[in-house]
Amino acid sequence: MNKFLNEGLTKEGTPDLKYYAFDWDDNIVSMPTKIMIKNEEGEEVGMSTDDFAKYRSKIGKENFNYKGEIIVGFGDDPFKNFRTPGDKMFIVESMLAKPGPSWTDFVEAINSGSIFSIITARGHNPNTLKEAVYNYIISGFNGLDKNQLVKNLKKYREFSGQESLKDSELIRDYLNLCRFYPVSFGSGAETNPEEAKISALEEFVEYVKGLSSEMNKKAFLKNNIRNFFLPTIGFSDDDIKNVEAIKQHFEKKTDNIVKTYSTKGGEKKIY
Repeated sequence: MNKFLNEGLTKEGTPDLKYYAFDWDDNIVSMPTKIMIKNEEGEEVGMSTDDFAKYRSKIGKENFNYKGEIIVGFGDDPFKNFRTPGDKMFIVESMLAKPGPSWTDFVEAINSGSIFSIITARGHNPNTLKEAVYNYIISGFNGLDKNQLVKNLKKYREFSGQESLKDSELIRDYLNLCRFYPVSFGSGAETNPEEAKISALEEFVEYVKGLSSEMNKKAFLKNNIRNFFLPTIGFSDDDIKNVEAIKQHFEKKTDNIVKTYSTKGGEKKIY
């Protein structure tokens, strides 16, 4: 398998070198999964991921009111639904999720066959995230179009001189080229995921640079294009702490290709 297979193509049939990196919860979709916190009576209370982004700096450090409850800290196993024991639940809940503020970009990425990454504080098995996306594609979830995806994937294979595959194999092969980073997988970084997300995006940046370099070479050989273009990665997250950390880290680099977007409050804005 040629790992340099899929890129977005321009109208002229050359690589557009546009890549995507998405947070999952309240960015691509809004999931019903709850984080378990504890009130002053010692009872567990479920908190949404959207609310957790607002309150995570307070939990366990100070008491506060949450929906009529005085919250004193985390539950005994607060992220049990966000780790591998919750993998099966994740597959089910992903199909019950509502589109988030970056859903349109997610659809654009997949339908065009562009390489993307999922960088989430969750701790599921990476293959679980991949399977959820596969289910979205196959079911035509909220604008995803497997026929359009397959059509574009075949164009890319033709561009790179590869033999065709069955439609189902094309989709699986495409998702294997994308990257899935549940940064708490095996580490427990849910409460402070900023550094883990930076590391994941660093890895994806290097991967993307390798892909784009190879595609630039192919464009030159196929079309005699002499002006090579730099890739860009759009990263979106609803948690402003993550967005700030990512921006501050990457904007210091002279060869930065990351553009950051905040989807806090359900609205996507460049940050």
